Amino acid sequence: MSSLIPPFTPETATQKVRLAEDGWNSRDPERVSLVYTPDSRWRNRAEFITGRAEIVAFLTRKWAKELDYRLIKEIWAFTDHRIAVRFAYEWRDDSGNWFRSYGNENWEFDAAGLMQRRFASINDLPIKESERKYHWPLGRRPDDHPGLTELGL
Repeated sequence: MSSLIPPFTPETATQKVRLAEDGWNSRDPERVSLVYTPDSRWRNRAEFITGRAEIVAFLTRKWAKELDYRLIKEIWAFTDHRIAVRFAYEWRDDSGNWFRSYGNENWEFDAAGLMQRRFASINDLPIKESERKYHWPLGRRPDDHPGLTELGL
């Protein structure tokens, strides 16, 4: 995932966002952690995370709680070494309650294309199961599945 290095172009920034989406949809904390610098710093909601070990621990907790997790990311803006995205993901808790979580992320990359800083703001909206919009099998979103804009999100 880190083969796309700054400075970003419209094409490489868009590819970087899709690769990030694909990684998170794998729900594999170890795999996901490898696209971050060893000392990467995050703010995720009100939690502050530093380094790959903390990233793995955080993602392990996240995906143990957020079941049937499916995510779509969309590029919002970019500069030479930063990318801003908006995203929405759907998940259910262990009681069968469904949620759509909306948010924005700001990413900063090092010269090798690894993310060194990630700032995420996220809000959770309870939804009915009938309101779900993400129905692909767990894992990577199919290329022909609509994105956020097409879904009206």
